[in-house]
Amino acid sequence: MYRKSKKGIHAVTGTVKNILDKNVSIREVVFIALVFLCLAPAVSPPVALLLGVVTAQVVGHPYIHLNHRASQFLLQLSVVGLGFGMHVNNALNAGKEGMLLTTGSIAGTLILGVVLYRILKIEKKTAFLISVGTAICGGSAIAAIAPVVQAGEKQMSVALGVVFILNSLALFLFPSIGHFFGLSQNDFGLWSAVAVHDTSSVVGVAAKYGMEALEVATTVKLARALWIVPVALMSSVMFRTGGGKVKIPYFIGLFVLAMLLNSYVPFIRNISPYILDISKSGLTLTLFLIGCGLTGKTVGQVGGRLFLMGCLLWIVISVFALWAVLSKNT
Repeated sequence: MYRKSKKGIHAVTGTVKNILDKNVSIREVVFIALVFLCLAPAVSPPVALLLGVVTAQVVGHPYIHLNHRASQFLLQLSVVGLGFGMHVNNALNAGKEGMLLTTGSIAGTLILGVVLYRILKIEKKTAFLISVGTAICGGSAIAAIAPVVQAGEKQMSVALGVVFILNSLALFLFPSIGHFFGLSQNDFGLWSAVAVHDTSSVVGVAAKYGMEALEVATTVKLARALWIVPVALMSSVMFRTGGGKVKIPYFIGLFVLAMLLNSYVPFIRNISPYILDISKSGLTLTLFLIGCGLTGKTVGQVGGRLFLMGCLLWIVISVFALWAVLSKNT
């Protein structure tokens, strides 16, 4: 018994020594310091994204192999936490208001994507993934549809690269455009949910504009993500693949559960503001990690015609959604 205990102590001691003896690089120190900086209230989501991009280009990401999984998990956790700041009735009203615009914009974007693919004469599967990412919910839609159309890793990476670059631009451009046109909180939330690709960027953009915009944008965007299912079925027919495994974002259900708890459980409403603050910090950190993933390799693999297609799709859907939002108020 004594020998076993002694062996256990030596094993623990050896593990601790290995950890302490490991050389920590300057790159790791800088990265960890920036992670803590992004948790500070003074750092906004767009600033965090910019810090991430600069880190990727200047310092380099010391844990790049873990970045995608970490950012995805943190994003999903943060979105669920945002549900604790929303009420079911407000969410239903926002969902109803955005339903027609969502349906029209998704159909229009996919049709325009086919037209541009033929005009620009670019690779079919990559073009389709860019169209789906623009139409529905960015990287999540691309990841879900890629196995259905049997897209390769390079095709998926290029599509994600296009969407990511445009997402980054949206974080800086959209709030200024919203203020220029005098959009209300509700209108901006609706517009950003339709026109910005990824859920993370939608939430980041809307959070900068205001709490009501955040509530509307998050609800409409997550409802929009459910379109992955019918689009996946359509994709399997178009590409004659016989279907494939579709990955539906499970955190949407948890987000709805969080809203229900916040709406109908008094005890939860007392702690909801704290959960909401933590979730906002988590989102800011998520955008920093996403920025860290924008390496020179990611940018370099995006071809000119594919990027042009992504830009045209994004501009058209953004202008159409803005016109629809402004028109309903006249």
